[in-house]
Amino acid sequence: MAYSDLKEFVDILEQKGELHRIGVEVDSEFEISEINDRLIKNGGKAVLFENVKGSEFPVLVNAMGSKRRIELALGVADVDDIGARILSLFEMMTTPKRGFMEKVKMLPQLKEITKWAPSRVKGKGACQENIMAEVDLDKLPILKTWPHDGGKFITFPVVHSISEEKQLHNMGMYRMQVLDKQSTGMHWHMHKDGANHYNEYKTAGKRMPVTVTLGGDPSYTYAATAPLPSEVDEYMLAGFLRQKSVRLVKCLTNDIYIPEDVDFVLEGYVDPSEDLILEGPFGDHTGYYSLADMYPKFHITSISYKNNPIFPATVVGIPPQEDVFIGLATERMFLAPIKMTMVPEIADMHMPMEGVFHNIVLNSINKSYPGQSMKVMSALWGAGQMMFNKYLAVFDENIELTNYTDVLFEFVKNTHPIDDVLFSRGPMDVLDHASEKFAEGGKMGFDATKKAVLNNPKPTAAVDKILEIDNVLSVNSDLLIEDLGLLIIRLKKSKNVARSVAQQIYNDKLIENIKFIIFVEEVSIISDYGDIVWRLANNSDPSRDCFYTYDNNGKAQPTLFIDGLRKDKECDDFDRQWPNIVTMDEATIALVDKRWAEYGLGELIKSPSIKYRKQLYGGGAVAE
Repeated sequence: MAYSDLKEFVDILEQKGELHRIGVEVDSEFEISEINDRLIKNGGKAVLFENVKGSEFPVLVNAMGSKRRIELALGVADVDDIGARILSLFEMMTTPKRGFMEKVKMLPQLKEITKWAPSRVKGKGACQENIMAEVDLDKLPILKTWPHDGGKFITFPVVHSISEEKQLHNMGMYRMQVLDKQSTGMHWHMHKDGANHYNEYKTAGKRMPVTVTLGGDPSYTYAATAPLPSEVDEYMLAGFLRQKSVRLVKCLTNDIYIPEDVDFVLEGYVDPSEDLILEGPFGDHTGYYSLADMYPKFHITSISYKNNPIFPATVVGIPPQEDVFIGLATERMFLAPIKMTMVPEIADMHMPMEGVFHNIVLNSINKSYPGQSMKVMSALWGAGQMMFNKYLAVFDENIELTNYTDVLFEFVKNTHPIDDVLFSRGPMDVLDHASEKFAEGGKMGFDATKKAVLNNPKPTAAVDKILEIDNVLSVNSDLLIEDLGLLIIRLKKSKNVARSVAQQIYNDKLIENIKFIIFVEEVSIISDYGDIVWRLANNSDPSRDCFYTYDNNGKAQPTLFIDGLRKDKECDDFDRQWPNIVTMDEATIALVDKRWAEYGLGELIKSPSIKYRKQLYGGGAVAE
C-alpha cells in the first residue's frame, strides 16, 4: 500500500486502534522517551504527542513498534508475504524459459516491475511548501532520550547522498546529534555506504552534498534501514513495497532528488577537509551507551517542511524497542534472497531481540550431509551485514525458531560442546563493546542439528560445592531438572575469575555431563533467561570468552564455558572503555508517574528502568 504522506499512515493507525494522542504539553527531553519505553515494553500503541514544549510540531513515536504496525506500515497482511513476493520475483527472473511463449508470459510481470522505478517531477513538492527564513534546529521537537546522551539526537533521519565516483544514490539511517542551530554530527559507521561516499569525496577534495528527510510514506524510513547492496537504489525497494513509484523532486540547494511527500527536509553538506567532531554518547539499540567518538559534521543550509507536518522519532535502548519490529521485517524479507543466491538449504532464519539484531542468529536447514551446518555458517558470515554476527546456531528444518523453549532443548541436546562448535574471526559492528579490537572480533557457530548417534547421559552438578568456591554468588541449575546440561553461575568480579572458577570446578570434579556453563556478572538476575542472553550477547567476544578446561595431557574437556562478565583493565587487561546500560533517571520516572493520568493512557505502567537501575555500574555513560 502506498501512503500519500505520514499523516495518512497516522490516520490508519488511529482507525485500527493502534494510536494514542496525547494533547497535554510534554517535554522532548526524557519525558517522551520514558513514556515510549513503558508502552513498547508492554505491547503499547503508537503515540502522537500533539503539544511538545518549545515546538509547533507534533511528534510521532512507536509507529512501527509491533508486528501489526510494521505490517500496516508496509501494507501487507503478514510480513512473511513480502518474502513470498520476493521469492516469486527471484524465481520468475532466474528460472530458464523454454520458449517464446514462456518469455511472452513474463511481460506483464516485467511491466509491473517498471512501475516501481522512481519518477522525477518538475517544480516543488509538498515537502517544500514552507521554508525556514533562518535554519534553526531548535524549532524542531528533537528528542533527548537518555540521561547520559551527549545531546539531542535526530533518531529517524533518512540520509541521502550521491557517490562521487559513480553518481549512485544512497539512503541510510544514521543518528544525528544536534551541535547547534545549524549543524549536527553524522554518525555513519565505517561499513556503511554513507561513509564510503564520504571517503570518495575526501579523496576527490570536494564537499559532499547531503540531504536528510523525515517522514512521508513509512516505506522510505524502512528502506533506509534495509541491508541492500550499494548498487541497489533504496527507492526501488520503496517502490516494490508500495507497489507504486516514488515521486521525486529536486532539493532546493543541491542536486539530490528526494520524495516529494516527506514532512521535513534538511539540506546541506559535509566537508571532508574539516576536522572530525566529538559525537555521543548515545543510549543505543544494544541497551548500552555507544560512547563518544569522532565523526563528520553536517552543515545545514536549508530546512523546509510541508503544511501540517509530523516529526517522526524513534527511541532505542534495552530491547524490546521499535527497532525490533523493523528488524523482524528485514529478517522475513531478506530470507528469500539468501536462500536463492547463497545458501539454498536454509529453511528459516530468526534474530532474537536479545541478540540486538546480528549478535545472535538462529537458522534451520534442510540437512542432507555431515558438516553441512559448518558450510552454512561460513557462507552466512560472508553475507553482507551477517558479517557482524557473533553467535550462530543451525537447527533442523522442523524446528520453530521463535519457540525458544524448543530451541533451547534442541540446542543443548544436539550440540557437542567441542565437536559441533566452529570458531572464527572477522568484522564486528562498531557498536560492539566487548571485542578486544575495535570493529573486529570472534565468532562462534553451533551445529544443533540431529546427529546419527545421540549420547546424552544424565547431567549432574554438585551445586552446594560450587557455591563454596570463592566469588561464586549463586547458581541456576533449574535446567538440570529437564536433563539439560547447562548451568548459569553468577560471579563476583575479580582477576581472571571465570577461568579460575572453571578450573576449580574441573579440578574438584563438581560436574558430570554438563555441556555448557555460562558465567554472568554480579548485577545480573540469574533467573531471567532473556536478560542473561542479552547480557551474554553484548558482553562476550567468543574468541576470548568461550573456553575449555584441559586435562594433564592437554586434552579439552567436553564443557564449554562462556564468560559473560564485564571486562576491565585491572581484571582482564582489557584496554577499551566499557559502557553502562541505558536507564532513565529517577527524576523523570517520578515525573511520568505523577503525570500518567494526564496522558490518558489508562492504568499506570511502571517504568522498565526500575528493574535495570538496580543493575547499573557506577559512572555515567562510561562504567566505572
